[in-house]
Amino acid sequence: MSDTSDEPLRAIDFASTDALLREDVKILGALVGEILAEQRGEDFLADVEHLRRAAIRRREAQAPIAALADALADIDLDQASDLVRAFATYFQAVNLAERVHRIRRRRDYERSGAGAQPGGLRDALGALARLGVSAEEVAALLPRLRIEPVFTAHPTEAVRRALLEKERTIVGCLVADIDRSRTPPERRADRERIRLALTASWQTAEAPAAKPSVADEFEHVGFYLSDVLYRVLPVYYEMFEDALSETYGTAPTLPDVLGFGTWVGGDMDGNPNVGADTVAATLAGQRALVLGAYRRDLAALAELLSQSVTRVRVDDAVLARVEDYRYQLPKAAALLKPRHADMPYRNLLSLMSARLQATTDESVHGYPDAAAFLVDIGLIERSLAAHQGAHAGGFAVRRLRRRAECFGFHLASLDLRQDSGTHDAALAAVLDLPEWESMDVAARAARLHSLLDGDAPPARPAASAAQSTLEVFRAVARLRPRYGERAFGPYIVSMSRSAADALAVLALAKTAGCLDGNGRVPLDVAPLFETVDDLDAAADTLRALFADPMYRAHLRARGDRQVVMLGYSDSAKDGGMVASRWALQQTQIALTALAHDSGVRIAFFHGRGGSISRGGGKTERAVIAAPRGSVDGYLRLTEQGEVIHRKYGIRALALRNLEQTTGAVLRATLRPRPPEPREGGWRHIAGELAAAARAHYRALVHEDTAFPAYFRAATPIDVIERLRIGSRPAKRAGVGDISSLRAIPWVFAWSQNRAGLTAWYGVGTALERALQQRGREALAEMARDWPFFGTLIDDLEMVLAKSDPGIFERYSMLAAGLPEGDLHARFHPGIAEEFERTRRAVLTIKGSDELLTGDHRLRQSIRLRNPYVDPISLLQVDLLARWRAAGRPDDALQQALVATVNGIAAGVQNTG
Repeated sequence: MSDTSDEPLRAIDFASTDALLREDVKILGALVGEILAEQRGEDFLADVEHLRRAAIRRREAQAPIAALADALADIDLDQASDLVRAFATYFQAVNLAERVHRIRRRRDYERSGAGAQPGGLRDALGALARLGVSAEEVAALLPRLRIEPVFTAHPTEAVRRALLEKERTIVGCLVADIDRSRTPPERRADRERIRLALTASWQTAEAPAAKPSVADEFEHVGFYLSDVLYRVLPVYYEMFEDALSETYGTAPTLPDVLGFGTWVGGDMDGNPNVGADTVAATLAGQRALVLGAYRRDLAALAELLSQSVTRVRVDDAVLARVEDYRYQLPKAAALLKPRHADMPYRNLLSLMSARLQATTDESVHGYPDAAAFLVDIGLIERSLAAHQGAHAGGFAVRRLRRRAECFGFHLASLDLRQDSGTHDAALAAVLDLPEWESMDVAARAARLHSLLDGDAPPARPAASAAQSTLEVFRAVARLRPRYGERAFGPYIVSMSRSAADALAVLALAKTAGCLDGNGRVPLDVAPLFETVDDLDAAADTLRALFADPMYRAHLRARGDRQVVMLGYSDSAKDGGMVASRWALQQTQIALTALAHDSGVRIAFFHGRGGSISRGGGKTERAVIAAPRGSVDGYLRLTEQGEVIHRKYGIRALALRNLEQTTGAVLRATLRPRPPEPREGGWRHIAGELAAAARAHYRALVHEDTAFPAYFRAATPIDVIERLRIGSRPAKRAGVGDISSLRAIPWVFAWSQNRAGLTAWYGVGTALERALQQRGREALAEMARDWPFFGTLIDDLEMVLAKSDPGIFERYSMLAAGLPEGDLHARFHPGIAEEFERTRRAVLTIKGSDELLTGDHRLRQSIRLRNPYVDPISLLQVDLLARWRAAGRPDDALQQALVATVNGIAAGVQNTG
């Protein structure tokens, strides 16, 4: 599987700066080939090579797709699964090589002396300084600056922790020789370590036999939080401080600007497996992870801080704390070595570790909270600073302090999410009002006021239909004192449509006794606006909410800050990508103005997915394209699926992602785009585009009664619904087909069949009309000078480049012989025409002859993967036909199909 064998068929033009990437790809490809020959035999490797070269001929020499499809037809199931795994192993290697090359490029850039790398903190602060931003302006922003990625469970992410550990081994070996400084013996040893990791990965099942539990999802997200982000967090602060010092000559003390959240264990929306028990288990698990990490750091510090009182002074406060802990923790004190009696730092650190263990054991001798742990760290840090210890351990202690300030005893804030309909059902039960859901908003709000006032207590507080909902609030009341105020993030209300939906949370919390010492609900209530219509009505909903005296009192107790979650996924599924993005843009403008008028700070929480149609794409570009004033120093966004792995799987890349995100937030807040007189006209055109695209999209997806049957035949949705890679069902409760299907599997299905329809359908029609009415120059100017539209066109271009109409047609042909008729003949021509219409329009606006002419690296990346993804796609088509003909049995045929789903997702990326 070496790249050299492709040379007669194609020539991939690697830039001179990418020469070492090419080497890494060749080395890893050759290793994969050796492993396949060893594990499955030379004949198997020959089959893989034959298929790969046939795929290249199809791409590079326009060979008919039927030749490749025929080679894969009726293949033996064992052979099919292993072929998929072979191709997936290759692009696992390519993925890792590309990620490591990003680290190499950064190192090369910094060594070149060319100045700050674009997008980083030094670059952002330097640009701001040149625009006249003073050190005082930056310092004034810092107290309200907050960056908070939130990790969600995701049914298209199936990388097991065992495989993540092996990937880390491969990355370590590649990084060790990143600039070819290893000796030949060292390089041979690294090669064998890579071989071991790849071979062990080959022999490890990609997914567990059982459907993952919430606990399994927690273990997966916990890897990124405790193994990656915990390590890089203090480095992030050091880079931030260095950038401030370099730009302004001084660096103010940075507050706690970075935090993390998670939905795993708290996202109840449509998931019967999540409730009060998983909330408690997740918080306990997160505490165990972070306390274990602290204890490892304390052990390392104890080895480092060997200062003797005979050689250097130590603050009396440190000596007193050692004696205090000797008394409190006699068993731990007895384990201190007599020969270390003159090493107070080492002894205190050992006793602090024992106190952390007592915290884990919930002993009375444990730390009451993270603040008490920070007091001990501060004692050591101040003593070192006072006695010539800044370079004798002060740096390492400061890193631990940074971690403790961020991660506390909770690791990450646990968000809670539930559908408004579930709240309505619970209220109907406790109020004994079966008609509750049909009551108008004003009547429901009045009844909730009475409940909150205490004038009309619930008629049936013990109603069984409400207990699972009330138990969650009881868990919050019970666990918040133990884990701290930051342990819980906002309580998110899905499908929020009125002020009553937010008041419902307060009423249920009060019914459950979830109140703080002042009688207030200790949670931020965050309405989630998901459909295009709900986004359009969001300003009216919040205006009514802010006018409600009871809710406004709650807001005052929460610092007059309202969290609003914006749903990218369901709005795009509802109206298509352009309508979704335009509604999100308009909503942020309206709510930013409302916040200014109401004296409330609105904190936008962006529910973005991995795919372009679910709000995916480069975070920094999205921040810069946001409406003026909407960022205001705050960015909270979901990180989902393969995006988590791509952004946070390697420490250096996680650090770079956090740096770029912070730089974008600083720029968007301190110097947003200046007012643009042309923008009024651009917005009018964008509104026309959104309306036209939405009408065309909905006519197909929501209004054609035969389309659901076509969708189920032309995509592998029936396989996706059986995947054992997420605890949440693929559908919400209900009998509808597409309407009840969650946005993630909807998008995932269309990426599997290589159509990418969810991102571009309807857009071509809208753009073609705009080009006819407005002219190319008008739209080209919008793409060039308006970040919102430029980002939209660039994202469309990427999806179109990753789509493959020829392969999609093979999937569509599966709909030819349905009971409903030949749905392939009915739908495929129009879909294919819309794809081509969109492609032409994007190329016209960009003034290009080919897609991605301005993004050499992405074009190269797609070309590297196509010969491995295409055979898996065509194999999936064949297996789907066989599986459906057999009645969709849960057997080896289904398992082979599952392997193809995982393989395509790994190769295409940005899938769900």
